[in-house]
Amino acid sequence: MPKARRRAKQLGFALLLAIGAAPVYAQDLLQIWQMALQRDPIYAASRAGRDADQEIIPQARAQLLPYITANAVAEVDDARRLQGLNESSRQRRGLWALTLVQPLFDVGAWGGLKRAEFIAKSADVIQARAYQELMLRVSQAYFDVLAAQDTLRALRAQKSAVETQLRAAKQGFDLGSTTITDTYEAQARLDLLNASELQAVNVLQVSQDQLAKIINERPQELAELAPGTVLPAPQPNRLEDWTFQSSSSSLAVAQAELATKIVEKQIDIAKSQHYPTLHLQAQTGSASDRGLYYPNGGPRSLDSTIGVQLSIPIFTGGEISSVVREHTSRLQQARYELENAKRQAVQSTQQYFSGVTSGLAQIKALQAAEKSSQASLQANQTGYEVGVRINIDVLNAQQQLYETQRSLSRARYDTLMNSLRLKASSGILNDQDIVAINQLLNGSAR
Repeated sequence: MPKARRRAKQLGFALLLAIGAAPVYAQDLLQIWQMALQRDPIYAASRAGRDADQEIIPQARAQLLPYITANAVAEVDDARRLQGLNESSRQRRGLWALTLVQPLFDVGAWGGLKRAEFIAKSADVIQARAYQELMLRVSQAYFDVLAAQDTLRALRAQKSAVETQLRAAKQGFDLGSTTITDTYEAQARLDLLNASELQAVNVLQVSQDQLAKIINERPQELAELAPGTVLPAPQPNRLEDWTFQSSSSSLAVAQAELATKIVEKQIDIAKSQHYPTLHLQAQTGSASDRGLYYPNGGPRSLDSTIGVQLSIPIFTGGEISSVVREHTSRLQQARYELENAKRQAVQSTQQYFSGVTSGLAQIKALQAAEKSSQASLQANQTGYEVGVRINIDVLNAQQQLYETQRSLSRARYDTLMNSLRLKASSGILNDQDIVAINQLLNGSAR
C-alpha cells in the first residue's frame, strides 16, 4: 500500500475516534421550549384564533364609515293585447344608480365598536394564557421524562443490588451458612423488580410520547438536574404578596373582567335599539327609454338627490326589551364568574406557594433520609456478612434507599413545576423563567 494512501487511512481513522470521543450534548429545556413554540398545534390554534378576533375591530368600525353601492338594471317590457296577440309594444330600459350612505348618529354602532375592542383585548389575554399554558405543558412533559428516567435508573440499580444479594444467598446456601429462605426472599424481590421495571419502561415511553406530541419529534437525551442542585425559594417569600398579585394581575381574572365589560357593552347595544338613527344619503342615477341598443334612442335623464334619513323605532314586538333582559342576566353571570376567577386565583396561588415551600422542605428531609438509608444499607450489608443480620434486612434496606431516591427525584421536579404554576397563577410567568430553570440543568448527556 502506498505511504500516502496508508497515511490518509490512518488520519481518517483518527478523525472517527476523535468524533466518537467528543462530548454529546443533550437537549435542554430551552431548546425544547423553542421547538414547542414553532410546532405545538394547540398554541398555533390559539394564535390563529387571536388573529381572527382582531378582525372584529375593523368590521365594527366599518359600520361607522360611509359605504357606497352601485345598481344597474336592464329590462325589456313586452306588452300584448288580449284581442289580436299580434298587436304588441316593446320597451327597453336601462337604469343605474350610485348611492352613498354616511351614518351620522348611531349609538348601537359606536357601542359595537367598543365591544369589538374589548373582544380583541380578551383575545390578547387568551393568547397570553395559551403562551403560559404551553410553558407549563412543556415543562411538565420534560420533567415527566426525567422523573421516569430516574425511576427506571433507580429500579435497575436496585435490581442489580438484589441480583448480587441473590448470588450471595445461593452461595451461602451451597456452603451451608444460610438457609434456602434467603434465596427465596431475594428471588421474590427480584421478580417484583422485574415487573416494576417493565412498568417503568412503559411510563418512560408514554412520557416521551407526550413530549413528542408537543414538539412533533422524538426527544433525544435530555439535560438533567445535577444531584446537588439547590432549588430557589419563591421571590418574594411572602404569601400575602403573591395573593395580592394574583387577585389583581392573574390572566384568568383579566379575562373574566373583559368578559364582564363585553356583556355590559352588549346591554348598551341592546338598549340603543330604542334610539333613533340618522344617516346622510346621496344618490345619483339615470334612466333611458330604448337606449340600450340604439345610440339615438329615447330621452335620457340624470337625477341626483341628497338628504338626511331619520329612522325611529316605535314597536318591535317586545324583542328589544327581551334582549336587554337576557343580557342583564348574562351580566350577573359574568360578575359571578369574575368573583370565582378571583377566588380561584388566590386559592391556586396559596396552593402553589405552599407546594414550593413545602417541596423545598421535603427535598431537604429526603436528602437527609437518603444519607441515612445509605448508611443503613451499608450497616445491614456488613451485619449480614458477619452473621448478625439476615437477608431480608438487607433487601428492606435496599428498597428503602431506592424508594427514597425516587421520592427525592419526584419532589425536585414537583417543586420546580409548582414554582412555575405559582408565577402563572399570578400572571407573571414568562420565558425568562424557562431560562432560569434551564440554567439549573446539566447540559452534557449522561
